[in-house]
Amino acid sequence: MAENATDQTAAFLRQSAELFGDEFYSAPHGESEIMTEVSTGSLAEFEQQIKACQKCALGDTRTNFVFGVGDPQADLVCVGEAPGADEDAQGVPFVGRAGKLLDKILAAIDLNREHNVYICNVLKCRPPNNRDPLPDEVEFCEPYLLRQLELIKPKLIVALGKVAAKTLLRLESNIPLKDMRNKLHDYHGTPLVATYHPAALLRGDRFKRPTWEDFKWIRSLLKAE
Repeated sequence: MAENATDQTAAFLRQSAELFGDEFYSAPHGESEIMTEVSTGSLAEFEQQIKACQKCALGDTRTNFVFGVGDPQADLVCVGEAPGADEDAQGVPFVGRAGKLLDKILAAIDLNREHNVYICNVLKCRPPNNRDPLPDEVEFCEPYLLRQLELIKPKLIVALGKVAAKTLLRLESNIPLKDMRNKLHDYHGTPLVATYHPAALLRGDRFKRPTWEDFKWIRSLLKAE
């Protein structure tokens, strides 16, 4: 049993190193070496540990690392694809016109950024010209999202927009968002629903009613025992 426990610990340490970098793992004298510095249980401390990330080329072009904002014990986590220009400038997700609309939608179901909601993106840095995330960028950045979710332990994830939904659910890019809606998906053990990005609502009224239907469902899911 002791050998098995040691093997499991070593496997965990290796996985932590792969996901979060060498600062979480040190084994100069063999696999059984204990971590010299472990990941803490605070979102704020985790942000400090990763905010200087340079694992992909976006680290060279960003203005600010956009970690996330909201209630660290939220039941609901809203996830977009990546920061835009306003978010890159301020270091806070969803602060432009789309962000203000998201705040209004959340208020309509009696939620806000300070109470029971956390908002972040798959990527923590803005892609040039707001292009879609590249596979290697997702590969490097998604473990940060996973760690955020591990710390928050939400009841529900809402993927905002087609790009965020297909990225998290590993779906083909040609699948329309309407085919992802009205379904309870699973993201690493946490229920996930997909809805339209608030920016889509700014471009056309036809997305407003289905988005409102989605958020009424989201409200019912959060209230369910």
